[in-house]
Amino acid sequence: MILSRLVRRIKPTAAFICPKRPFLFPPVRSNMSEYPAIRRDESVTESLHGNIIKDPYRWLEDPDAPETVEFVNNQNTFFQSIIAKNTWKETFRERLTKMFNYERFGCPFKRGDSYYYFHNSGLQAQSVLYKQDSLTGEPKVFFDPNTLSEDGTVSLNTYSFSESGDLFAYALSASGSDWVTIHVKSTKDGATGEVDDPVHWAKFTSIEWTHDEKGYFYTSYPKPENVSGDKAGTETNQNTNAALYYHRIGKPQSEDVLIWKDPEHPQYMPGSVVSDDGKYLIVSISESCDPANLVYYFDLEANGINERPQFVAVKDKFEYSYSYITNEGSVFYFTTTDGAPKRRVVKYDINNTEAGFIEVVPERDDLLEDVSVIDHNKLVLIYLQDVKSVGYLYSLEGSQLAKLPLPVGVIVSSLSSKKKSKELFYSVISFLSPGVIYRYDVDTLEQTVFRQVHLEGFDDSQFETKQVFYPSKDGTKIPMFIISRKGIALDGSHPALLYGYGGFNISVTPTFNVTWLTFIQNLGGVVAVANIRGGGEYGEEKWYNQGKLFKKQNCFDDFQHAAKHLVSGGYTTSSKLIINGGSNGGLLIGACVNQAPELFGVGIADVGVMDVVRFHKFTIGHAWVSDYGNPDKKEDLEYILSYSPLHNVQSTKPYPAVLLCTSDHDDRVVPLHSYKLIAELQHTARNNPQPLCIRIETKAGHGAGMSTKQRIDAATDKFAFAGAVLGLEWRA
Repeated sequence: MILSRLVRRIKPTAAFICPKRPFLFPPVRSNMSEYPAIRRDESVTESLHGNIIKDPYRWLEDPDAPETVEFVNNQNTFFQSIIAKNTWKETFRERLTKMFNYERFGCPFKRGDSYYYFHNSGLQAQSVLYKQDSLTGEPKVFFDPNTLSEDGTVSLNTYSFSESGDLFAYALSASGSDWVTIHVKSTKDGATGEVDDPVHWAKFTSIEWTHDEKGYFYTSYPKPENVSGDKAGTETNQNTNAALYYHRIGKPQSEDVLIWKDPEHPQYMPGSVVSDDGKYLIVSISESCDPANLVYYFDLEANGINERPQFVAVKDKFEYSYSYITNEGSVFYFTTTDGAPKRRVVKYDINNTEAGFIEVVPERDDLLEDVSVIDHNKLVLIYLQDVKSVGYLYSLEGSQLAKLPLPVGVIVSSLSSKKKSKELFYSVISFLSPGVIYRYDVDTLEQTVFRQVHLEGFDDSQFETKQVFYPSKDGTKIPMFIISRKGIALDGSHPALLYGYGGFNISVTPTFNVTWLTFIQNLGGVVAVANIRGGGEYGEEKWYNQGKLFKKQNCFDDFQHAAKHLVSGGYTTSSKLIINGGSNGGLLIGACVNQAPELFGVGIADVGVMDVVRFHKFTIGHAWVSDYGNPDKKEDLEYILSYSPLHNVQSTKPYPAVLLCTSDHDDRVVPLHSYKLIAELQHTARNNPQPLCIRIETKAGHGAGMSTKQRIDAATDKFAFAGAVLGLEWRA
């Protein structure tokens, strides 16, 4: 979520509840005496802008307190007692493990004289990076994260090859934390060991090599106090005072050159890129997750690398987003929302600044999602058209050369190109296709299949995906995908899963998810993915801005009306509807089960932002004021109080079964959000007929970097919970 645009989801098929036969086991009903005892401190209150805010579980904000540790253990024990009543849990796990066990490939990319690609044989904890001398050469393991930890919880966070391809810098995350340690190794055959000492306490960083290969730029935050080893990522300290450094290979980190820091604006966040020609360092500054940013550059060739160099402004006011594409000498190319809420391509001559930004590719009706440069002077443009990908090849002068022959209804999930190369690779997926990698020849304009992924035992011809557009509360038409077996009866007999996100300008696009397919095939389910406002599907003006700040309620209305559409359309009934979302989507679930509990049978909220009064006080939460507002401002706080999940728990209407999921190393949305909400739910709604539970993962973070086993275990537990509550039947 909520910063680096790392986001992801679930899906459906055959095996429905037969109303003419009894369930294999009775649905779970909660017994309130079973809930673990939780101390409630009624004395903790504060007055904010005249509002008295009670916070009886603030003590849960300390992750290391013995009482918090006991709380975690007790809650996990209670949750396991609930799902233990599910008779097909292990059958689900076995089936899901079999579904996960298929080969997965990444797009090949060339660095130096060699090609690289990621590959997972099926059940490997982390994907492995392979190297080969040519596209048809013998692949060799180049970097295997699975050798770094016994349980597969050390993962590759980001990486970068030097200009010649001789050096490989890679950042490792432990237990899913956003903290990473940067290492460097040689790419030459036979080379072993690292060529440099590790760089510690990097976060939200890229790795940008200077073309002389003497070092790289990276972003770091101050090391939190009293945190080390495997505790990194469990702290809740605010992440402020980010700094951009240059690290010289062979030198200690203590001698790294400070390139950028702004003590007067401690919440500013820098990002950097070295220009394609190696002459310039471009720095982008954000003050929150709002897409508006500042852009500066520094002439590396003329000035070398110095402490706090004098940058030149390209854009020094937060108004629009600007993202560097490439440059031809002094002419820089950017994508921007300036004058184009759905983005356009512009150029800017740093030697002729009076001319300003000149349009190269105008805004289209579709959302410009991705741009890359290839063959020196050509642009590959990927657009989102009603939440499906279309692509074009343009010249740097702005003329359209070709339309990419993409299959209809797919999403370009990854794209590989280099400015000096004529080869373009892209991977496409859909809800029913695990992926096809294409090679595109920019000279002949021909697309050929490079590699196709197959999932044994899965016949996509038995399934179908529909896209519908349903009206929300205010009449806005909201797109939603519905995935099911073909020809299902629309008689309300099916359990359904509704997924949503709705925030941070992030588009929720089709994805291949074997967990959803297992739900469809073996539990008779239907999966729906609602593209609610707050996301980026139709651009900032029409979609993102209509679901943030004082319009955040639109997100909740859109989602609740998606549920109503599924029921009125005969796909399911409210009592059989499971809703799910993660991160900002977890907030969505928390708000909706408070506002309209009667619409749902089960609510599953992953790593959610639940205390919207105090979110800005922990780790990187201050960056989210762009979407939620600033609770330190009276007007913002009063709107936040209308929907914050923690502050709207009620006892007037029964809740559906609720499962909150979080992780102990989540330093993006710290677990205290979910801890406090489940404590409040179990207290205020203690007579609820359905269970209110939490699942707390260990050695995991916000989602990225989880091992395959952790993903299987988490999915098994969630569907075991839903199955136990709804009395779902397993069908072979």
